[in-house]
Amino acid sequence: MKVYLDNSATTMVLEEVAREMKPYFVKNYANPSSLHYRGIEAENSLNIAREKFAKFINAEAGEIVFTGSATEANNIAIFGAAFAEKEKGKNHLITSPIEHSSVINPMKRLEKMGFNLTILHVDNEGFVDLKELENSISEKTCLVSIIHANHEIGTIQDIKEIAKICHSKGTLFHTDTAQGFTKTDFDVKKQNIDLATFNGHKIHGPKGVGALFIKKGLKLEKFFDGGPQEFNIRPGTENLAGIFGFVKAAEIALKEMEKNTKKISELRNRLVKELLKIPHTYLNGPKIESKKRLPNNANIRFAFVEGEAILMDLSMSGICVSTGSACSSKSLTPSHVLTSIGLTHEQAHGSIRFSLSKFNTEKEIDFTAKETKKAIERLRKISSVKEEGGKSFYKEKKEEILSE
Repeated sequence: MKVYLDNSATTMVLEEVAREMKPYFVKNYANPSSLHYRGIEAENSLNIAREKFAKFINAEAGEIVFTGSATEANNIAIFGAAFAEKEKGKNHLITSPIEHSSVINPMKRLEKMGFNLTILHVDNEGFVDLKELENSISEKTCLVSIIHANHEIGTIQDIKEIAKICHSKGTLFHTDTAQGFTKTDFDVKKQNIDLATFNGHKIHGPKGVGALFIKKGLKLEKFFDGGPQEFNIRPGTENLAGIFGFVKAAEIALKEMEKNTKKISELRNRLVKELLKIPHTYLNGPKIESKKRLPNNANIRFAFVEGEAILMDLSMSGICVSTGSACSSKSLTPSHVLTSIGLTHEQAHGSIRFSLSKFNTEKEIDFTAKETKKAIERLRKISSVKEEGGKSFYKEKKEEILSE
């Protein structure tokens, strides 16, 4: 059996989405910036897509800038707001330690460029301390960026309250909602958002397309130069096929949100309950009963085993998951999200993220639980870690490895 449980990394493109995209490859393929009739047709199509997406989040069409990814949108928002606000004498940034790397790394880069950076604390479920946030904002604070829903442990922040605090202090608020959009309610007016980031491939749309909401009247410093596309904010020819696929995926996901949330959360809970029957196994992040956790997210910590070994064992059984460490970068550095909620390096390295979609079935979930139990039993027999918190390869060799 083949089971895909890495939907927080990317999702399968829906057939309906692929059909929506096809005409913009082979028929309406012109550049929206061209002045001939085909270019005008393409521009009209782009405007229709922009209007549709704006309605999904209760925004205006002129507030939507299409981008090549959520990462690009995050960079445009953060650098654009920071440099624009610096002109007003503001040079202080605030973020959380559990942000996506496309938020935390631009923040750290700005710090090297002379901005002051405050990284807030989070509790053991990943929630930001709102009192600490309020106390950290000063008259110099130009931007607060807090992720809407975390990509590793599924924590859903109270972005409405965070925005309220920011605005009471005269500070802009940006949120990365790449994971939360279409899985939980999002309304830019009701939640009073200044800047928000979206993408297509987390919601059964195509890769290589995203969007940035910029509240009307808010001015960003242009991040990079080129043509005047996307209101002179994001230069480059628009990916019309990708944009229409993204919009179609969002339309379907929002229409099915209530139904999908119920189904997926029930499957997730079924999986978690079975996995927690394994001795010395724990859930990372908010409780599964909590409405403040993404319905498709289960991050499980298995003591005495390394996450990469679990991943490869499950992959050999046909099951796709992801680890709690930065294995993709060939680094022994554990997930910054997991260490931020208080996990040791050993605990973070023993964590696995299972992320579901509407296509998963009870049969797949039961198969995954059974194969995971077998994998943990096999791996613990050969593991060098015999007690949680005890000595391990990572702890004994960390300094030596990281210095190489």
